[in-house]
Order: sequence, then structure tokens, then C-alpha cells
Amino acid sequence: MTFDPVLVSTLALFLVSLGSAFLVALWVAIVIWTYRDIRARVRERTVHILAAFLVALLGLPGVLVYLILRPSRTLEEEYQQTLEEEVLLQSLGDPLLCPGCERHVREDWLICPSCQTRLRKPCHQCGRLMELAWTICPYCTTPVPGVRKEVDTVEEAVADLESAASKEGARPPIREEEATTN
Repeated sequence: MTFDPVLVSTLALFLVSLGSAFLVALWVAIVIWTYRDIRARVRERTVHILAAFLVALLGLPGVLVYLILRPSRTLEEEYQQTLEEEVLLQSLGDPLLCPGCERHVREDWLICPSCQTRLRKPCHQCGRLMELAWTICPYCTTPVPGVRKEVDTVEEAVADLESAASKEGARPPIREEEATTN
């Protein structure tokens, strides 16, 4: 079996050019990957350019040097960790402060001992402490005295007025039906 030298050299040239094209594409892909990776890890433009230049100049050994020298976390990972640390610190050391004098107060205090600002109020039914803005006790569902009760229907409002009037001994208001029959 004899091989034609022209065919062999053409096939060798084709394989070498195919391999060269693959290596050039790999080199370009590595440079692009390095540039994108360093952009996710560092904000400085000069570092972006230097890292891409290092990989473009040295090729695969440059990628190894870059992998050794690059920051271990991306900017997004750093930001997430910072947020987690802040939340942890707030949950650990979130002391209650008086809105009047900004001194430390305890959770079970009704007033600030420094400036006498009212901090909480006790429920009239169960005695547990409630925030000042609450209009109903979340523990026993008792409305705070003096707060206007919301009425769902007109009939309930009339019934409430009649019951209040009968307790006071006054004559209940006349309804429209009663007024037309008289």
C-alpha cells in the first residue's frame, strides 16, 4: 500500500490548520473568560485589562497564574456576605431605644425612666404590654377603650344606639317605619 505524498501533505496541512484554529479559538475563549471573570470580582478597570493581558500574553500558564492571584469571591458574593453579616449583627445587638431621648430601654418598661416618654401601654383586659399605636390587644382581642368601633352594617349601628339608649334610660330613636305608621 503506497501513499501519495501530495495527499499526505495536504491531509497533514489540513490537520495542522484545524489544530491551529482550535488553539486560536481556545486562546481567544480563555482571554474572554478571564476578562469576564475578573469583571465579576474587581471594580478597577486597570486590573481587568492587566488580567486579560496576562492571559493573552502567556496563554494557559497565564490562566494558572490568574487563578492563583484572583480574588476568591465575586463582588456579588461579597455583597451577599456583607448583607448577611449586617442582619446578624442587627439581630444580635439590636437594643431598644427610647424615641424621646434615644437611651437604652427594656422591653417590659411602660415609660422611659430618663425622659418619661410613654413606651407601651397595658391591655385593660389581660394586662399584657401593647405598642402605643395598637387599637386592639393581639393577645386577648379586646379593643382599647375610647377607640371608635367600626360597624359593618346600618342595622348594627342602630342596634348599638338602641342598646346604649336603653342603658341610659332614654327613649330610643324613632325608626322610619314607626314614624310612617303614627
